[in-house]
Amino acid sequence: MKDLLNQPYELPQHAVDFYQKYRYIKLKDVFDADTLAYYGDKISQKVAELNKNDTPLDQRDTYGKAFLQIFNLWLQDDTIKEFVFSKRLAKIAADLLQTDGVRIYHDQALFKEGGGGITPWHADQYYWPLSTDKTVTAWIPLQEVPLEKGPLEFSAGSHVIISGRELAIGDDSEVMIQQKLRVTDFKHVIEPFDLGEVSFHSGWVFHRAGANQTDEMRKVMTVIFMDKDMILKQPENENQVHDWNTWCPGAKVGEVINSPINPVLYQHP
Repeated sequence: MKDLLNQPYELPQHAVDFYQKYRYIKLKDVFDADTLAYYGDKISQKVAELNKNDTPLDQRDTYGKAFLQIFNLWLQDDTIKEFVFSKRLAKIAADLLQTDGVRIYHDQALFKEGGGGITPWHADQYYWPLSTDKTVTAWIPLQEVPLEKGPLEFSAGSHVIISGRELAIGDDSEVMIQQKLRVTDFKHVIEPFDLGEVSFHSGWVFHRAGANQTDEMRKVMTVIFMDKDMILKQPENENQVHDWNTWCPGAKVGEVINSPINPVLYQHP
């Protein structure tokens, strides 16, 4: 299993071209069933251990209904760290971004409970004090995700839209971004995920997820990668200040983000 984590994934040039045009891509067979079962169990155990949200679903706001969210599991468990630090995954990220290498920004488990609500339209990079858009999130389902379980949805190519970038995830972002996207030609991609299929999306592409209409947990692990030479910018909102202090501790504005919790995970030879 460890071997697969470090084996390169054959990424054809047309996949890189597709990602560069649309800023998302779904890749099949990134991981096999055994690897996902083994590491998925470890991640599930750690999420159950660390989850502090015991408020009933019907008493939560939209964001609270969207998922259970646990950050930087790699710091909590050495086995999970093996998975998050997978060179296979990091090389895909570097190849898609067309950078010399990538650092980790942070990881997060996103577990959408049975009966959990939508994840509203949003762009991740609203939260990030990062100077360029050389960022990509790997969205790794730990099981198949049929449509009724709430797979990630993308507005293909929507990274070029400026309006809506100032919105935090929530009811307003769902309504306002949806209205904006309705009058554009960007394709709204809603597809199930096979076991082992992983998606990658950039920080400014708009995305959402549907509700989990099943009674089973939708278990997803994510890893956010950034250019290994990413520079910290002056934060533009309170969320970016929070992210600076939390995910880039000690980094200085105008300098490469080289904190102890942002190591380089892959560098082209």
